[in-house]
Amino acid sequence: MERILIVGGTGFIGFNLCKVCLKLKMDVTSLSSKRPSRLKKLKKVNYLIGDISNYNNIKSLIINDYEYVVNLGGNIDHKNKKKTYKNHYTAVKNLYEIFKSKKIKKFIQIGSSSEYGKFEGAVNEATKCKPKLAYGKSKYKATSFLINRFKRNRFPVTILRFFQIYGPYQKPNRLIPFAICSSIKNKNFLCSEGGQYRDFLYISDAVKSIIKSLKNNKILGKVINVGYGKPIEVKKIILMINNLINMGNPVFGKVKLRVDESNIIYPNLTRSNRYLRLGKKKNILDGLKETINYYKKNITNLK
Repeated sequence: MERILIVGGTGFIGFNLCKVCLKLKMDVTSLSSKRPSRLKKLKKVNYLIGDISNYNNIKSLIINDYEYVVNLGGNIDHKNKKKTYKNHYTAVKNLYEIFKSKKIKKFIQIGSSSEYGKFEGAVNEATKCKPKLAYGKSKYKATSFLINRFKRNRFPVTILRFFQIYGPYQKPNRLIPFAICSSIKNKNFLCSEGGQYRDFLYISDAVKSIIKSLKNNKILGKVINVGYGKPIEVKKIILMINNLINMGNPVFGKVKLRVDESNIIYPNLTRSNRYLRLGKKKNILDGLKETINYYKKNITNLK
């Protein structure tokens, strides 16, 4: 039975990845800063609780060998630059120091479209990254660090650069679950103008990209964009949600965009299509319906 360590296994993407890995009969360990909530606790997962920005802390926890490591760790805190760098850059260096001498088959680092910074249009992996905020800067530094370690000593890393991921179990303060939960509660909720275009990928397709990357040695040392490949206006997404639920009232033009927000940004998926071959992805309407059903069933249990 192959062993996988999922850093951030109690988070949105990590939890969904844990479920799929269990179905694939893998021995799954999660390393997170917090214990899983009742909704996200899986019986067959070994849970480790630690701070990946603290080297001595996680060194004492990671005593087993693993074939695969997936790093989804690190909270987003746009107001605390120091904490953001620790969570997304220092933490990656710590994980590298621990696993550089271990015989892992693949280390998958989950990157972010924020690494590109403010850019208009389609971006490919060769697009020059110019992040403006601490989160994007720290993620890009982590990417650069790991690619450098691949070039220097063949550390078996692949970077999957995710765009907007949505689906069941996402935190209610994120765009799509925020609009869903506000509508279910029949609230007036404040939004930006909504004129920006974003690329939204359903969680099962995001998880599939990770699974397909585990044993693909053709992508060692590569950065790969992961997304749907077709941008959609944020206002349209919110109105689709509101119409499907038929409750609540979005109030547009009341929230300012961050300084690093693009009007339109989406991934060029040429490399992804070549190496990952995810096939047909869930369309936005079907994805929203499944996500809405999850929040309707669990709205009273969410924090």
